[in-house]
Amino acid sequence: MTDISDYRAKVGETFTSDWLLIEQDRVNAFADITNDHNFIHLDAERTKKETHFPGTIAHGFLSLSLLSHFAAEALPPFPSNTVGVNYGLNSLRFASPVPVGSRIRAAFKLDSFEERKPGQFLLTFDVKIEIENSSRPALRAEWLSMMLAQA
Repeated sequence: MTDISDYRAKVGETFTSDWLLIEQDRVNAFADITNDHNFIHLDAERTKKETHFPGTIAHGFLSLSLLSHFAAEALPPFPSNTVGVNYGLNSLRFASPVPVGSRIRAAFKLDSFEERKPGQFLLTFDVKIEIENSSRPALRAEWLSMMLAQA
């Protein structure tokens, strides 16, 4: 990517990351970092006995937190004279649980590229995190990123 107009020309395109295996160690570490030790994330036997899940599932917020990883992998890099920052979400739905041991990936459709003020560009992405071999996504979101041009 050499300039901002190159990125603006990508509106309407979809960019898809590689698959990422969700392992129990990652889920355990996320539980420790967030202090969310709900048994459905940590205890496979109890989860099988007490819920309809076949085993432990990833935290929804773990899937969401991986958007930055997937974006760095899938999206074209911002022009060298800019920096990108998370700006927020307009919508977010956790549509399906992510079973530990499954693989997920993200598809980012660049819906809009809007200059808010000189040197500030708001990018809106329709994002879907897919679960391999599942017809339902793990999550759907409208994710906002701000591209800031350096002076």
